[in-house]
Amino acid sequence: MLDETDDIHPLFHGAPKGLEFRKMRKRLVQQVREAVETYGMAREGDRWLVCLSGGKDSYTLLAILHELKWRGLLPVDLLACNLDQGQPGFPATVLPDFLTRMGVPHRIEYQDTYSIVMDKIPQGKTYCSLCSRLRRGNLYRIAREEGCSTVILGHHRDDILETFFMNLFHGGRLASMPPRLLNEEGDLYLARPLAFVAEADCEKFARGMGYPIIPCDLCGSQEGLQRMQVKKLLDEWEARTPGRRQIMFRALMNVRPSHLADPGLFDFAGLAAALGTNALADSDNSLQLSDVR
Repeated sequence: MLDETDDIHPLFHGAPKGLEFRKMRKRLVQQVREAVETYGMAREGDRWLVCLSGGKDSYTLLAILHELKWRGLLPVDLLACNLDQGQPGFPATVLPDFLTRMGVPHRIEYQDTYSIVMDKIPQGKTYCSLCSRLRRGNLYRIAREEGCSTVILGHHRDDILETFFMNLFHGGRLASMPPRLLNEEGDLYLARPLAFVAEADCEKFARGMGYPIIPCDLCGSQEGLQRMQVKKLLDEWEARTPGRRQIMFRALMNVRPSHLADPGLFDFAGLAAALGTNALADSDNSLQLSDVR
């Protein structure tokens, strides 16, 4: 049986037995496996740095990756990592105690980026950009120190959609979080195995498993952020038309450059030359046909 303690990773011990939870868990495993395969995330023998914040998404990511590895479906070495950024009141013992109890190899790193963010960003402004840059720089450093080829982040489908609309509404570009990319230095990959997973499923899964979720007081303390406004908009669309989020995500995988307006992606100017070439070819064919007659 799937949930016998001798046939499952400790991260799944005590999983709810209900049919709904089991179906959701199976869906999560399938979606993560599909994302890994679709975007070529895993190479045999790779070492992954799995980044944990202590939120619902990162717990879900950790558990599903370990289930895939436990089942022999993910041929990589996994190292969990939490970057303690020095936020006041952060429960620093929660994650190391949990990871030790679960038998998960891990590294806990302390870097006080919180003080830097609070010093550099005026009150009332968004912390996220600077905070994420500082965090990313430290994670890349840790990955290199640990011999990891890939930094694994817990962004899910809804994060990707929200970023797309943030760029659309406020950045004037069509862009989002790619499921996989190469860093600017060209020595590390960054991957998001939860790319096909809905945020609601992460919430239900992590709560159902009773994982010790740690809220992000730094980001969560800022009301009215543009991302929260986009999230609210998507929630309203989803409420009116269930399944809308999934349809929009499929659109990100089904791009038609010739039906947009970026001359860097499609040679619109070359259409005239192609038309002239085709017209000349048609003329040649006509002459050849008349010669035959």
